[in-house]
Amino acid sequence: MNTAARGASVPVIAVDGPSGVGKGMVTRWLAQRLGWHRLDSGALYRILALAADRAGIGPERPDAVAALAPGLAIEFRGHSEADEAVLVDGRDVTAALRQERTGGLASRIAAAPAVRAALLQRQRDFRRPPGLVADGRDMGTVVFPDAVLKLFLDADAEARARRRWLQLREKDVDASLIDLCADVRARDERDRSRTAAPLVPATDAVVVDTTSMSAAEVLQTVERLLGSAGL
Repeated sequence: MNTAARGASVPVIAVDGPSGVGKGMVTRWLAQRLGWHRLDSGALYRILALAADRAGIGPERPDAVAALAPGLAIEFRGHSEADEAVLVDGRDVTAALRQERTGGLASRIAAAPAVRAALLQRQRDFRRPPGLVADGRDMGTVVFPDAVLKLFLDADAEARARRRWLQLREKDVDASLIDLCADVRARDERDRSRTAAPLVPATDAVVVDTTSMSAAEVLQTVERLLGSAGL
C-alpha cells in the first residue's frame, strides 16, 4: 500500500472555526478521549509568521515567507494547554507564539495562497494511526476533506473578544476589550474573504454556536455528535 493510501485509511475529525470559539479545548478533549494525535494547524501558521518576522520578512512578501516553511524543524511537546511547548530549531517559542502580535501576523500571511500551499503537506503529515483530531480553519474543506466527522464551531465576535480578554486578565496582561473586539473582527474579515481556503463550514460539517454555551455544554454536544458518528 502506498503512503497516500495508508494516510487515507487513518480517520480524522476536523474541527474548524474562527479564534475564540473553543477549538483548542474541544480538540484536546477529543484527542484524549479517543487516544488520537492532535494537530493545531494555527500553531504552524504562527510558527511561520514568527520565523518570517525574525528574519525581517513582512507579510507583503508571501513567496519569501513560504520559502521558509520547508526548513523549519518543528517539535510539539506536552498533552495539555498547561504543559504544551513548541520548539522550532530546538528553541522554545511557546510564549512568543501566544502573543497577540504573532496571531495577527499569522492571520495576514495565511491569506496568501503560496503560504497555504507551503504548509499543506506538513499538515497532512500529522495523519498517523490510530487517528487525528485536526484544529484549524480549513481542515474539513481543504486539508482533510474526507474527515469522518467535521465540526464548525462559531460564536459572535463580542463573546470571543471577551473570552480572550478574560484569559489575558488571568495572566495579568493589560488589554483593551474594545481593541480585542476590533482585532477579532479584522481577523474574521481576512479569514472569511481570502480567495485561498476561506473560513467557511464544509458542506457536510455540523455547526455548533458556542456563544451562550459553557465549556461543559460544548463538550456534551461534541460527545453526542461523536456517538452519532459511531466514534
